[in-house]
Amino acid sequence: MTNGLRTGRLLAAWLAIGLCAFAPATVADTATDPGVDVAMHRGQVVVLDFWASWCVPCRRSFPWLNAMHDKYADDGLVIIGVNVDKQRADASAFLSDYPANFRISYDSEARLAREYDIQGMPSSFVIGRDGEIKARHLGFKVKKQHEYEAAIVAALEEIVE
Repeated sequence: MTNGLRTGRLLAAWLAIGLCAFAPATVADTATDPGVDVAMHRGQVVVLDFWASWCVPCRRSFPWLNAMHDKYADDGLVIIGVNVDKQRADASAFLSDYPANFRISYDSEARLAREYDIQGMPSSFVIGRDGEIKARHLGFKVKKQHEYEAAIVAALEEIVE
């Protein structure tokens, strides 16, 4: 298989909508980091966003994630940014330039990143109120912000029995 074809298939897999996969649950990086427990947010929509300080598209995604948090938090949206830098200082430097209005968790050992099979940065998952992954995307393109927001809105509007 050629590298381009393989990359295209990976990208198609990452852009799939309506997956019936439950989100992996928990990881904590240190005793002071409560970790990511998706099950704790059952009944809410969670955007799990994996990012790193060296990631250029992450610099564009953080203002958008802040806007989504501010716009939809009262509707049940929870955004968790999962940093995968090995050094916490790198993440701190990034956050001083690009502050987050949403929760940040640390995964320096990449345990949760492996569970989600992260292929690049940023990688985002929209997890529905029922704990199922509803959408995911690799990278961040300003031109596609309306598509990303539409996936969040669809998850927020979904009725869970």
